[in-house]
Amino acid sequence: MRRDRRRRGCRGVPPRPQGQEHHRHRPHRRRGEHGVSATATALNGHGVLPHREHDDFIIEPDDRVLVTGATGFIGSRLVSTLLERGFRNLCCFARPSSELTRLEALASAHRGARIDVVRGNLLSQGDCAAATKDAAVIFNLAAGAGEKSFPDAFMNSVVTTRNLLEASLRYRCLRRFVHISSFAVYTNTSKPRRGLLDEGCPVEHRPELRGEAYCFAKVKQEQTVTEYGQKFGIPHVIVRPGSVYGPGKAGITGRVGIGTFGIFLHMGGGNAIPLTYVDNCAEAIALAGLRRGVEGEVFNVVDDDLPSSRRFLRLYKANVGRFTSLYVPHLVSHALCWMWERYATWSEGQLPPTFNRRRWHAEWKRTRYSNEKLKARLGWRPRVSTAEGLRRYFESCRERGQNA
Repeated sequence: MRRDRRRRGCRGVPPRPQGQEHHRHRPHRRRGEHGVSATATALNGHGVLPHREHDDFIIEPDDRVLVTGATGFIGSRLVSTLLERGFRNLCCFARPSSELTRLEALASAHRGARIDVVRGNLLSQGDCAAATKDAAVIFNLAAGAGEKSFPDAFMNSVVTTRNLLEASLRYRCLRRFVHISSFAVYTNTSKPRRGLLDEGCPVEHRPELRGEAYCFAKVKQEQTVTEYGQKFGIPHVIVRPGSVYGPGKAGITGRVGIGTFGIFLHMGGGNAIPLTYVDNCAEAIALAGLRRGVEGEVFNVVDDDLPSSRRFLRLYKANVGRFTSLYVPHLVSHALCWMWERYATWSEGQLPPTFNRRRWHAEWKRTRYSNEKLKARLGWRPRVSTAEGLRRYFESCRERGQNA
């Protein structure tokens, strides 16, 4: 059944051309006489990266790399990407309650690598000190993404990031701190309709007015990283992914619409959705931590050939399952956000300002996106095409019985 479904492809998604692969070729995995997996040895026969590309990286394959949030949707893919690139000394930080199945599978597949799993809490300065010891590069993916309250989001994103930065100062061996942010930090209010959103666009200067704890925490996280870079000289890079999708990520991004009111309200219309497939995102994050000469830079991560919200929703219904949706024109959605915002102010917060004009500009205003800087400075290219990524995502949703 699975083979037939792949051959058929998703309805409305172009099938994979004959003989063309949308992902990097992975050689047959076998154990060599020295116990190193062929996934590593096939890179150049010695378990390290080809000399030319490796010279452009700031660390060696045996240098210590810390990944926080390593069991998460993006974090586990990042660990896999680093292993595929020949880096074999990884410290994976995970919460005590985190499921380790993915990391255990990666450790089993890469027996020549050292993968240390450190369980702890980044609110603990002692746990942060243990995790950052000897780390040459830190990838900070841990965040309170599911937190609804502002204090909880601040504690689990901003305070934890500050603890990591403080701990890294003890050992003075850090060569780069890679902070994973989000498109949520952009304000987009002063930009004209259909304007280009790139790394030079402003972020929210009053993030608390967006009514989203996640946005508030992400802006404050970035400020903390930048402050430590300026004050203590910590080399850092900030990566801002768009809407990350792929197998294992349930639901439809809010940039397409919301299902809060019992019916799916389609808000995006003809807007391009800034999607990035999870493997492509992990590749961009890895390169942001490895490439020379990009300290202090910010990189947006979006894929090529972005679909419109309308097309994405049509494909989702055709390939996953039908459901009722109602399109809300942009003029109407903006007016509704304005009315909600005014009533929330009048009620002195009794109605949370969940919908407001700042959020409308950030998520539902017609906008263009670019990945030119990512390609030019990091040499990044999508490992998985948008057509193939959507096919895999829809197949995963269909198998899970997931619907909007």
